[in-house]
Amino acid sequence: MRDRIYITEADFEKLRLLVEGRRSGRGPDPENLDTLEQELDRADVVEAEAIPRDVVTMNSEVRLKDLDSGDIKVYRLVFPSQARVDTTISILAPIGIALLGYRVGDTIEWRVPKGIRRLKVLDVLYQPEAAGVSGD
Repeated sequence: MRDRIYITEADFEKLRLLVEGRRSGRGPDPENLDTLEQELDRADVVEAEAIPRDVVTMNSEVRLKDLDSGDIKVYRLVFPSQARVDTTISILAPIGIALLGYRVGDTIEWRVPKGIRRLKVLDVLYQPEAAGVSGD
C-alpha cells in the first residue's frame, strides 16, 4: 500500500461529493466506495499549482504497462459519468482508485478474481493541472 497520495483540492471536493452522494442513495452503491473513501482520508490535498506533473489526477491520460502480459495501453482516469469508452477508467473501478495519486515509475498492484494484477505507470501524457486547465 502506498504511504501518501497527492490529490488536488478540486478533485478532493468532487470525489468527496461523489462518495457522499452515492452513500445517500443518489446513485448505485459500488462495493469500492469504502476503498475510495480510505484513499481520500490519507491523501495530501494540495492546490492545483502544487501538484507534481508526474502525478495521476482526475482526467489525466496515462500510459500503463501490464507487467504480466507486457501490453502497453493509454487510459484516462474519469468520473463515473464520463466512463463511456474502453480508453477510460472510472474512479469507482478498483484500478481507478488504485491509480489516483500514483506517479510515473510507480507500480500498481491490486487483487482481481484470478490473482494479482500489476501495472506500471510509464508516463502521464496529459494532466489538466500541468496543462493549466482547472475544473477539467
